[in-house]
Amino acid sequence: MSLPSAPLSVSVLGAGSWGTALAALACTNANVLLWARNAQQVDTINATHQNPRYLPDIVLPLSLTATTCLDEAIAHAVTDADNPGLIILGVPVAGLAQLCNDLASRLAHHSYAGLSLVWTCKGFEQDSSRLPHEVVQAALGHLDGLGLGVISGPSFAREVAQGLPVALTVASTSSRVIASTTLALHGTTARIYNSSDVIGVEVGGALKNVIAIACGICDGLALGTNARAALITRGLAEIQRLGVALGGNPETFSGLTGLGDLVLTATGPLSRNRQVGLAIGQGRTLPDILANGMTAEGVRCARAALALGQKQGIELPITQAVCSVLFNGLAPHEAVSGLLSREAKPETSGQPAP
Repeated sequence: MSLPSAPLSVSVLGAGSWGTALAALACTNANVLLWARNAQQVDTINATHQNPRYLPDIVLPLSLTATTCLDEAIAHAVTDADNPGLIILGVPVAGLAQLCNDLASRLAHHSYAGLSLVWTCKGFEQDSSRLPHEVVQAALGHLDGLGLGVISGPSFAREVAQGLPVALTVASTSSRVIASTTLALHGTTARIYNSSDVIGVEVGGALKNVIAIACGICDGLALGTNARAALITRGLAEIQRLGVALGGNPETFSGLTGLGDLVLTATGPLSRNRQVGLAIGQGRTLPDILANGMTAEGVRCARAALALGQKQGIELPITQAVCSVLFNGLAPHEAVSGLLSREAKPETSGQPAP
């Protein structure tokens, strides 16, 4: 679908590290307004062009402005009926339902036909095991004319905010959402691919965090690069099994939002999920790690992923081992021994068992 030539209006809701980084990236192509609840944070962004809490020492574009008024942020994206804009939800899974409910009550007072809305969070809702698109659909699915999609891929927010190259995928069944998101973010330092496989993209983004914790534990135990490579490879197989069972396309898991995101999160020094696993492998406890302020989405969604696997009848041995270490007191080295002692089997379907 072709888009008008006028600059796109983009509102980013959530001024954490990733929301701020995407807002900065979009400033090259669009008129961007960033929303945050914290007034001091907004004042600092507007006055100093920095977000020191989440992206210290990063200078943001001079054209980026912030607000604490959610109504203002929504109006910014829907102000032009002939050129409807884009709303990017930059909040974690834990805050997605509340923000979507707030949006639903406010969008009813605007002409939102043609508006695109995408989310960036990766994980399962902790209590319900819902994927993000299910959370969004429950709150906003009744709004006809609102296009929905997800942005994902191998990306550390700090590197994006620094202007380093990145490749991302926007997944949606709406051509308008794909076109708007691509227009807002593609070019200069970002390459945007597109997909219609929302489920596959979301499952890859959720489970890679759990596998990254396992890889961190492996590195914390100093088990070597052979062991890490095995975990990444078998972790990808685990992700694909669950993703396909939930309706995802098998090919999605060999792309940016599957293999790409998994490799980055399992090996990158900026990965919080890997850092949590590393600390556990080095002998620290999860309560101690969380008490020091380190959070990781993989901790929140590991149980939900395991419950989904059990519901689907899918084996998730790495996810189960991570849950046993995080929540059931299993020693990391015992979890490794348990994985190694599992029955030998074919690597792919159609091969004879030994």
